[in-house]
Amino acid sequence: MQTENNVEKNLKKQIGLFEAITMVIGVVIGSGIFFKASVVFSNAKTPFLGILAWVVGGIITIASALTIAEIAAAIPKTGGVFVYLKELYGEKWAFLYGWVQTLVYTPSIVAALSIVFVTQATYFIPMTGTEQKILAIVIILFIFFVNILSTKLGSKVQAVSTVAKLIPILVIIIFGLINGGAHSFGTPVASAGTVAATGFGAAMLGTLWAYDGWVGVGNMAGELKNPKRDLPRSIILGLLVTIVVYITINIAILNILPLSKIMASDKVASDAAVVLFGNSGAALIAIGIMISIFGALNGYLLTGVRIPFAMAKDNLLPFSKTIGKVHDKFETPLNTFILEVVLAILYVLSGSFNTLTNLAVFVVWIFFVMAVAGIFILRTKHKDIERPYKVPLYPIIPIIGIVGGIYILVNTLFTDTKNAIFGIVITLIGIPVYIYLKKKS
Repeated sequence: MQTENNVEKNLKKQIGLFEAITMVIGVVIGSGIFFKASVVFSNAKTPFLGILAWVVGGIITIASALTIAEIAAAIPKTGGVFVYLKELYGEKWAFLYGWVQTLVYTPSIVAALSIVFVTQATYFIPMTGTEQKILAIVIILFIFFVNILSTKLGSKVQAVSTVAKLIPILVIIIFGLINGGAHSFGTPVASAGTVAATGFGAAMLGTLWAYDGWVGVGNMAGELKNPKRDLPRSIILGLLVTIVVYITINIAILNILPLSKIMASDKVASDAAVVLFGNSGAALIAIGIMISIFGALNGYLLTGVRIPFAMAKDNLLPFSKTIGKVHDKFETPLNTFILEVVLAILYVLSGSFNTLTNLAVFVVWIFFVMAVAGIFILRTKHKDIERPYKVPLYPIIPIIGIVGGIYILVNTLFTDTKNAIFGIVITLIGIPVYIYLKKKS
């Protein structure tokens, strides 16, 4: 197994541990923390099971992260999961993952986050639907220009936005725990048995979307100053901070609002702020949400373009020579950025990005489960490779990640069969494309 590829020869190693940690936190803590609380508690029905869903979702995520961190440290290449799948399962599986990431996952999430960002901006400036789409495109283009000027500048923006977004979150946590008057921790809406059978799974799935995005920092391994040391550390530390933040803010919200109001609210954090600080609190949280989403948007674009970039370096995309070129002046993958930004703008204009995002999340989890299971291949077939980090409690931790991921897939197949099957079909379309590209080359 090779531990170095052509990508690393062209990209500057300029990202340190702190910036990598903020990248993980910045991508994961996006819109989910502000919009998923009502979904989680509506399905869980009780405060205890709602908090437990956040805990279990965090455990599945951290188990997967701890496992993939070992693979990432052993194979510290730009491209993340794409490269891990290629090394452990073969090029075809890596291509299918990159196919979904390039055409659907990254651009649709960028589009979705830009729309949500603009929706929050309407709190201050009323806009028509057309005006919102125009502003969403402007936001995408702004982040595009920031990142093509310099990866270092893009990562600095990520660090600043991550610190800034935590301020309103910490305000709600501190004041909510101290001054909250609802104390709705013991308010059951349904029996525990009924909830466990019907709602806990859906509640946990809601939390897993909020935890999504942590693996993106692996896409930039080739630009980390010390990837073998900093990559696993950034993933683990970034996720631990995120899990603590998620659980704590939900406890604070339960202390501020009655459970029934949490379940009925579309903007739980804003409603909590109004209770604590009056109407000015809603404006504060609206700003905090915009900063949070901006950071997540920057993080998804910053890390997401590295997948098609790595694919192009391996001649696995049409026009690979063009897409995989590093700009001489900016020293960034300019053409890859252009590809993803154009797709994101098309999704904004079409308005179909929510469906595409749902499809992509399901399909991506197929490859996440494969990546976590790849630890067994790595340890069996590549015993001689250097391992600066090893997953603790092996094989228990990887098994937790695998079982949790399989649960997500099975649950989605039963609860959203049509979209799940459609997502699989989209992935399989990549097979004839792959065959064509291989014959052509």
